[in-house]
Amino acid sequence: MAVDLARWQFGVTTVYHFLFVPLTIGLGFLIAVIESIYVAKNDEKYKKMAQFWMKFFLINLAIGVVTGIMQEFQFGMNWSTYSRFVGDVFGAPLAVEALAAFFLESTFLGVWLFGWDRLSKKVHLAAIWLVAFGSTISAFWILTANAFMQEPTGYAIHNGHAEMISFGALLTNPQLWVEFPHVFFGAIATGSFFVVGISAWYLLRKRAIDLFRPSFRIATVFALVSSILTVVVGHEQAQHEVVAQPMKMAAAEALWNTSPLHAPETLIAGIDAAGHHNTFAIKVPYLLSILSYNRLSGKVEGINPLQHQYVQQYGPGNYIPNVDISFWTFRLMVGAGSLMILLSLIGLVLFWRKRELKYGWFLKAMVASISLPYIANTAGWVFTEMGRQPWVVYGLLKTSSAVSPTVSNANVLFTLIGFAFVYAVLLVIAIFLAYRTLRRGPEDAPEQEDSSTPNLLFEPTRGSAS
Repeated sequence: MAVDLARWQFGVTTVYHFLFVPLTIGLGFLIAVIESIYVAKNDEKYKKMAQFWMKFFLINLAIGVVTGIMQEFQFGMNWSTYSRFVGDVFGAPLAVEALAAFFLESTFLGVWLFGWDRLSKKVHLAAIWLVAFGSTISAFWILTANAFMQEPTGYAIHNGHAEMISFGALLTNPQLWVEFPHVFFGAIATGSFFVVGISAWYLLRKRAIDLFRPSFRIATVFALVSSILTVVVGHEQAQHEVVAQPMKMAAAEALWNTSPLHAPETLIAGIDAAGHHNTFAIKVPYLLSILSYNRLSGKVEGINPLQHQYVQQYGPGNYIPNVDISFWTFRLMVGAGSLMILLSLIGLVLFWRKRELKYGWFLKAMVASISLPYIANTAGWVFTEMGRQPWVVYGLLKTSSAVSPTVSNANVLFTLIGFAFVYAVLLVIAIFLAYRTLRRGPEDAPEQEDSSTPNLLFEPTRGSAS
């Protein structure tokens, strides 16, 4: 039971923390782009835009830092055996993340906040780009550690734990170089849809249109490009996992037996995990081979033969992850990503035709679309971590063997409830601050709707928007 409680606690805190990480990266990048336009054009509205979006960035960053500290605290609290096993490997990337990336981000964030009237425009612009760079390389070092859990490289087992023998091998881990771009572009998409959605909220209310129409257009372009790139690198990551973690991808497809040479893709299925088969399935011929190998032919290994293979390789045990969770989170991630591409493409077409203000239904859809990257990010991480089970370090250490041996069930349950309560309070505070910022709007923007502004949202579809 202690293992299950510890897993729940780490899962809850990790998923909660990752609600804030992508927005920090993506929003910081967009603020840097907006200020770059301000410096290039010397147009004050872009300065106001950058200052407005930074308010949301600061709220998000503050909550993210607190939740990140709590997450790492658990390594020593509930997972001491795991910490001892990987500590000599994890120490280097996590230290670099804290001492270099995080301090780079936080230092130049202070320079940016207090330097508006003290620094030249170009120096001030450099500060926000360094903030964005710091956020990005912070994620890189964290993912370097995570990639080792997915695909261990550059280590040797000595005295019962892993010791790093090649730092370069950690940095060239093939898992890292499919995982990091996927996370990065997903983060840009998260920030872009956040800006698009908030801008659409103001456009629906005809508030500060001169500020939020450009924000909407800039973010729509980045939303489309980043969503497409997220799918492209995600496809490459899935192809890598077919080789590196075949059980994970077999579970993602609910593929119990090795596929035929021309493997069909299962869209939906009725999964009977206990019976190791599907009660029904809707399939697309050849598609799984195409997705796995970029060709019409190619077998994909199934769960049952892989289970037999792993018993022979690692010893007796159950090496099958939760197939239901793996299957449906994978589809939830892909489905949310597809909707993101569709909506941003529609937005780009309307922007190109200067008609985005004419369709209230579309603006409302873009407000709701803020949730799509969060759904995709959360489902993706749940799939990534749950699909690796029963391993905490793939092929080296099982999750059941990684917990702290002296921590009782009562201790873990108490901290699980305590963390959940604290995180709920933090979430309420974050939502309150964000909503208050949303209601107040940018400086010098009217608080109420301007009745003198023509209703651009529901004009006839013919003609151009002003």
